[in-house]
Amino acid sequence: MGIYVIKMPDIGEGIAEVELVEWMVKEGDTVAEDQVLAEVMTEKATVEVPSPVHGTVLALGGAVGEIMAVGAELIRLEVEGEGNVAEDETPAVETEVQGEDHMAGEGVAPEPEADLNSQPDADSGESQEALPQEEAASDSAAATMTGAAANGQPEVAAATDEQVQAQPPAQAPQHIQHQAVAQGRPLASPAVRRRAMEAGIDLQVVPATGAQGQVTQQDLDNWLRQSGAGASAGDTKLTPAPTVAYTRREGVEEIPVVGLRRKIAEKMQQSKRQIPHFTYVEEVDVTELEALRQTLNQRWGESRGKLTLLPFIVRAMVLAINDFPQMNARFDDEKGVVSRYVPVHLGVAAQTDSGLMVPVLRHAEAYDLWGCAGEIRRLAQAARDGSAHRDELSGSTITLTSLGALGGIVSTPVINYPEVAIVGVNRVVEKPVVMNGAIVVRKTMNLSSSFDHRVVDGMHAAEFIQCIRGLLECPSLLFVQ
Repeated sequence: MGIYVIKMPDIGEGIAEVELVEWMVKEGDTVAEDQVLAEVMTEKATVEVPSPVHGTVLALGGAVGEIMAVGAELIRLEVEGEGNVAEDETPAVETEVQGEDHMAGEGVAPEPEADLNSQPDADSGESQEALPQEEAASDSAAATMTGAAANGQPEVAAATDEQVQAQPPAQAPQHIQHQAVAQGRPLASPAVRRRAMEAGIDLQVVPATGAQGQVTQQDLDNWLRQSGAGASAGDTKLTPAPTVAYTRREGVEEIPVVGLRRKIAEKMQQSKRQIPHFTYVEEVDVTELEALRQTLNQRWGESRGKLTLLPFIVRAMVLAINDFPQMNARFDDEKGVVSRYVPVHLGVAAQTDSGLMVPVLRHAEAYDLWGCAGEIRRLAQAARDGSAHRDELSGSTITLTSLGALGGIVSTPVINYPEVAIVGVNRVVEKPVVMNGAIVVRKTMNLSSSFDHRVVDGMHAAEFIQCIRGLLECPSLLFVQ
């Protein structure tokens, strides 16, 4: 018998250290070749580390949440034969737990967002107006609210103070992907693998449609529908029987805040600590807008795709920014410089199985309704299946977030640092309204938007939202400017 040490692999892209997110094995376990040992998170993605050999786990090289250097001892196995180290050899590299200052990009979505939501689609070049890496990274991580759209509401998600755009669902770096393919293992992100395991699905039998041949969340949905197993892995879980009524319960569950959740927490903490937020809420009558949307869908929905309210809101924001350019900006508080952008790179919060992401609609000013709708759908799908490019998850200059069907009456969105404004959309409801002395039923929704009071004055924030309101209440104005 010999000792085989597996070291933290070089993930590539200049990554020097990673965070240990989850152990898939424990001391004493027998592992097979290609079995996943652990999940680690870089600034760009969550990656599975497989075992190259059969063996028995002797020791784990770190604790969950620990920052480990590339090349540090990850795990020690007992194997048949000689192994790759002497039995009395001690680990050559000591790992050390890093403090909170260690996180790159100071936030949830450290800059190199090569996300696994940031992988295959789109060109890899940065635009000339792209910001430094730390800023670009942080920006793929904030928005505020959650939920998907319904009843014509934008199919976007928003985050509460506990949520922020986070890292892309993970996908292994290319050399690991090639190894997996060569060994016959299906490519899939950890979120997809976990969901498949919970649903009892063998990924080998699921047709893969991902851009790099990986199994996506949509592939699982399709497989579940075809097999009659339900639309999601959640459908396979049984609700536990209730405990006996009035029985006292004891105990405390401690859950380490690591990986993506820690990045989200740090990002939100940074936004709330450094930005003096103020929120302005305005009601919008969208009766005419909804009538126009339904008419357009009836006429061209089949050939061009269905329109939600989202493309109209994007267009209204673009036009309003022409009059209020200070909203389309980023504030470098260390240098004391506000950068106002001519192009509108609009972050659109999208809920995924791996958490809230903020894909970026670059040059939103250049899209018509259907072009905007199609690009947002593509970006949202790329975020969900882990194929979004880094450029598609960073560099936003203003963010749009929506609670959709869960919208409620009002919300207080958290600004996506280092931006200075975020527009939040609440749900559409029918309510009685007084018009010309008569009570009529109208469709209304609230815009709950937050601003950086260091850069945006309250009067200008109100005028900006009033401008958007005017455009949405008289939708013909969206197309004549």
